[in-house]
Amino acid sequence: MQKQISTIHFKADKDLLSYLDLKIEKLSLFSQNITSCEVYLKLDKDDQHENKLVEMKLHIPGKELFAKKKSASFEEAATHVVDALKKQLIKEKEKLSD
Repeated sequence: MQKQISTIHFKADKDLLSYLDLKIEKLSLFSQNITSCEVYLKLDKDDQHENKLVEMKLHIPGKELFAKKKSASFEEAATHVVDALKKQLIKEKEKLSD
């Protein structure tokens, strides 16, 4: 699976990138058909504490899955995004088995 992690308005440290890599790898447990994954990390310029935004796009044959979450930390937002994508992958798997 190809992985692309892009940051907007900041530079991510190695720990965050390793954490994201681990989370992306866990998604492959739910589907072997994932061809690529794009992750976008953004810092919103609002005054709220929850200004870290994670967007993730998974490419599977014939379909694109997408999730986006905002939280106080990138790690927390990434966890929520991966959970949302897990649900989407499970639904896709169920559709194929019907």
